[in-house]
Amino acid sequence: MLQLLNISNIALIDELRVEFDNGLNLLTGETGSGKSIIVDALGVLIGGRFSSELLKSGTDRGSIEGLFQVETNPTLNGLLESGGISVTANDESQSSVELIIRREISATGRNKIFISNQLATQTLLRDLREFLVDIHGQGEQQTLFNPDTHLELLDDFANNASLRREVADGYERWNRLRRELETISRDVAERYQLLDTLRFQIAELDRAQLTPGEDEQLEEERKRLSNVEQLTSLCQSSYARIYEDNDSVLARLRNTTFELTELSEYESSFREYLEGLETARAVLEDLSFSLRDFADKLEFSPTRLAEIEDRLAELSRLKRKYGGSIQTALEHLASSEDRLRNIETSDERERELRVDLEAAANKYLDCARKLHVARMRAAKKLEQAIEQGISEVAMENGRFQVQVSEISKSSEAVEIASHFTANGTDRVEFYFSANPGEDLKPLARVASGGEASRLMLVLKTVTNASEFPRTIVFDEIDTGIGGRVSEAVGIKLKKLALTNQVLCVTHQAQIARFADNHLVVNKETLKGRTLVNITKLDRQGRVEEIARMLTGASITDSARRHARELLKK
Repeated sequence: MLQLLNISNIALIDELRVEFDNGLNLLTGETGSGKSIIVDALGVLIGGRFSSELLKSGTDRGSIEGLFQVETNPTLNGLLESGGISVTANDESQSSVELIIRREISATGRNKIFISNQLATQTLLRDLREFLVDIHGQGEQQTLFNPDTHLELLDDFANNASLRREVADGYERWNRLRRELETISRDVAERYQLLDTLRFQIAELDRAQLTPGEDEQLEEERKRLSNVEQLTSLCQSSYARIYEDNDSVLARLRNTTFELTELSEYESSFREYLEGLETARAVLEDLSFSLRDFADKLEFSPTRLAEIEDRLAELSRLKRKYGGSIQTALEHLASSEDRLRNIETSDERERELRVDLEAAANKYLDCARKLHVARMRAAKKLEQAIEQGISEVAMENGRFQVQVSEISKSSEAVEIASHFTANGTDRVEFYFSANPGEDLKPLARVASGGEASRLMLVLKTVTNASEFPRTIVFDEIDTGIGGRVSEAVGIKLKKLALTNQVLCVTHQAQIARFADNHLVVNKETLKGRTLVNITKLDRQGRVEEIARMLTGASITDSARRHARELLKK
């Protein structure tokens, strides 16, 4: 249950604090007063998408914070634990916890999410959403006109999540085998073209005996052979300067060491330099011997240089042909050998795959038929629940049907496989008739705007029924309805509020009169800026607000009397 909502620098809102109660919470106010902003902010708080345009003009940061009281359950506890969120129950005798969710948003896109003062991810927030808030916005009934959503709604109602996972796993295995078989079949069809090409490329790369890094080593050797004279001169002059000359570096270093040793007898602080000088001497001696040995080995060889040039030319040709480097050429060799092996053994592998594919298809169909049976069983219950629900919102003559179509068992194997999906082999569509004597027809073709609003209320509350109470939000559920129908919708909302907290934005007095907590949203201009505020109404305030909803800006005594009568009922 949502207990408190704090909004800062969002749209027209500077600072807004809203407290909600159990039962039916209604938001009313003039059109454009900011009611939907509050719903939009709540949607962002529970993981909805955020656009920088939602920030109040002139600000670059905003925040939304909500205090929720949630009943604990193993799934919720597991989510919180996996996210590193630690919460405690309000009371040892109670089974609920308080969650404080805060979302800090900025124009730069650097947004932060905190759950009970601990940094959290948007993925965790979205996973928690089903335990917190279920929002149905304006025009959402249009999604019900899309048959693709009907299967999801039926499975939600039937709690088919486990069967759906089994079917999805079976489909994934069948589809993987199918793709592998198609690849082999395609390779077999191209066998005669591929075999010669693959064998030639493999033989060419095998003869080349490629080694990773070989081109770099050869380039280095070519540079040495092309510059033997210069390298010899450099080595000899450096060797003489360090070791061989009478005035060599090592001779000077030995003299310095001798003098510093004598000096340290009189000043002990110089002793610490002796070890460093000894190290330097050893390094210089090692360097001089390396220079001498390297110079002795240097020998210009036109034959070896020619061999290197030829090898580098061959490597360059192979690199251009097979991907630009020795590594990619070796990878091409490995993949070509695998593909050649697959083609040469394709007949045997194809037979194995056909057997495995048939077994995978049969297993998939077994799972899909179990899911079909569960859907058929649930479809009847859903029809009854929906027809009872629509009778409660002034559509007593309405009829509702769930049509579940399955592929025929006598269909050809190819036709059956064409119906395989990760959701099973069923196609689900809702049919509806609002008036006596009219045939049931697809929902999208027969429901008017007002009927769609009521169907949305019934369908969403029935198919999304939760094992755990949460906050259900309806943003202008009253679109396209009025009079007796509005009253029926109000009664339905009131009943729903017995098991869930309900937050509803409405313009209908017939709905507003059922509020357990009536909040009015106002918009005003102060010092050249537009501000939004919210007020919790007492009995007299509700009379005035309902009277305004009945008559408009000019509230009459007659409207007030009518408002009092509505509240008395």
